[in-house]
Amino acid sequence: MPDPTTDSRADVRFRHALVLGKFYPLHIGHDHLIRSAIRSADSVTVQVIGSVVESIPVATRETWVREVHPTVRVVSAVDETPIDFDSPELWDAHVRVISGLLDEPVDAVFTGDGYGAELARRLDATWVPVDRMLNPVSGTAVRDDLVGRWHDLSATVRGDLARRIVILGAESTGTTTLARALADAMSTAWVPEYGREYSVTRPGGPRAPWRSDEFDLIVERQLRAERAAARRSPTPVVICDTDVLATGVWHERYLGFTSPSVTAAAADHRPLHYILTGDEIPFVDDGTRDGELLRHSMQRRFRQVLGAQTTPWIEVTGSVTQRLAALTPVIDAALREALTFSEPLEKQIAGRLHFTDGGIIDDAR
Repeated sequence: MPDPTTDSRADVRFRHALVLGKFYPLHIGHDHLIRSAIRSADSVTVQVIGSVVESIPVATRETWVREVHPTVRVVSAVDETPIDFDSPELWDAHVRVISGLLDEPVDAVFTGDGYGAELARRLDATWVPVDRMLNPVSGTAVRDDLVGRWHDLSATVRGDLARRIVILGAESTGTTTLARALADAMSTAWVPEYGREYSVTRPGGPRAPWRSDEFDLIVERQLRAERAAARRSPTPVVICDTDVLATGVWHERYLGFTSPSVTAAAADHRPLHYILTGDEIPFVDDGTRDGELLRHSMQRRFRQVLGAQTTPWIEVTGSVTQRLAALTPVIDAALREALTFSEPLEKQIAGRLHFTDGGIIDDAR
């Protein structure tokens, strides 16, 4: 049996290393742990183990690890067994899950926590402790302060965790102006409307008859730009000047019917909140717009479409300053809720346990 005590010598080479964790969410400390195993082992298995009570699905976390660390084998499982390092029975239950995910035995267990010694002993492997202070961050710290810890996440994770605020409205209602102003106020990134750019560069320009497939192209390019912005955003929020839902409204306008593919894309890509810009401001004809009378009918259609879907929305009017003042408290409240994680399973269980003279009582039972 290999010595289960610590062994972090640089010249040690292992055949098959194991790294496991919740990765809730994946952060630079996890990345360092996985890279340490990669440097010291011929092959590495990373196990992503979580609970359904946690905000981020285990499958999403598994995808993150696969993208950030493409050379390792990544597997995942849902494990609802409580964690108690002093309980042999609970240890047995966890190790059954861990062993069941292995395709072959491991000879090294890399962890940043002391539980690795017992886990390595149970797996007949060597424990390799990795110094967490080289990257002093934890999942708890990230969950407690996502804004402050945003720099501790990879672009892959940021792309999924960033929330989108969408500004939309009829022509010449100030969507672009407000999107820029809101992004500046929040010190974050904003995404221009690709459809506006395309309408100028497409064959025939904005006045030529439109085809349905052109709107699918606009959707694809708009989503690509949003994903890129989310990955590079300096904060967990991205401001978008229009989105897929608005593209569907414009498809109706130019072709006279609803696009099933655009409608499906909008349903699969809901933002945190919609901001509808009012049509009370003066109309400005920049040479690409249809006219002021159509603007009011389009605005009514936007209200109908927004009212028929489930994402929260608000209509703002007045000057840019007045619009910002009206939407800021709404967005702040939405973000506070959206950027809050549920506690991991072990903390939820601990929170409902209390001690009496007769023992431990689980309030959820």
